[in-house]
Amino acid sequence: MPPPTPDEGTPRESPTISPSRAVVLGAVQGPTELLPVSSSAHLTLIPWVAGWDWDDLDPELRKTFEVALHVGAALALLVGQRRVIATELRTFDRRKAEVISLSFLPGVLIGLAAERHIERRLSGPRPTVLGLVAGALAMAIADRRPQSRDRDRARAADGLALGLGQATALVPGVSRNGATLTVARWRGFTRQHANMLSRTVALPVIVAAAALKGFRLRRRGLPRNQAPAFAAGTVASFGSTLASQELIRLVERDNAGLWPYSAYRIALAALVLARLQHQRGAAREQEAVTVVFGNGRPRPEAGEAAARAAERVARGREDAGE
Repeated sequence: MPPPTPDEGTPRESPTISPSRAVVLGAVQGPTELLPVSSSAHLTLIPWVAGWDWDDLDPELRKTFEVALHVGAALALLVGQRRVIATELRTFDRRKAEVISLSFLPGVLIGLAAERHIERRLSGPRPTVLGLVAGALAMAIADRRPQSRDRDRARAADGLALGLGQATALVPGVSRNGATLTVARWRGFTRQHANMLSRTVALPVIVAAAALKGFRLRRRGLPRNQAPAFAAGTVASFGSTLASQELIRLVERDNAGLWPYSAYRIALAALVLARLQHQRGAAREQEAVTVVFGNGRPRPEAGEAAARAAERVARGREDAGE
């Protein structure tokens, strides 16, 4: 019996998150959280485009890492927006309580009931592309509505609509910020006040979600060898979110409206579709290679297209001196 290879009988180690990759994703979390471009889409697509073994990670580990990034972003928002929060608390009244409560409940209830199901069914590049495109089109259409209301005229119905908008952000690629901006503009709020409303109703949801997931993370525990990567990602997320506070004011005073963000989302979706098409072609080529003998020639029974692909592969190998 031949001696076992080194891999036989040895359990394969599960992939882990490196600190350098954690920093990259943490650095992206801040600006994409504050702009209507979907932080969840970028957390899904960057590892995929970069060719990381992200899908091989334990799903719970991957989800826990995303929680750590959200905790860092939430803490940074509390620090960076402390003056805004203090102002809101000083002027808090029954009307604001109704708006914030109704904007908070749909996302929480739907998230608790369906978040895991959505994650299982709608993960990966293709659903993310659909979310990016749908969100982009909705933003572009809503931003053509008249600008006739300010946030002091927001009522309970507006809060409920904003809450339902936030719930759609459970779908990858939609963007919580983009969804609430879309709802506010559709209901006639000016661009400046739509952004202020979006920021006001988002903060309780972000902080509550981060607190709940942080509690789950603490209860579940963290692999000891992943502590440096999680710490690096959380610190990077905190720093990038804190450093990106000016982006909030940029969206508020941007006279161009929401179309630049819609265009960016469409461009990102097109990039992903092009890569998916390339991968599909590469997979067909690889399938054709399976009809090649060891001497680099196609089997007689191979189809004509497969034979041509195999011939190209064989010539490439000969040119490379293999």
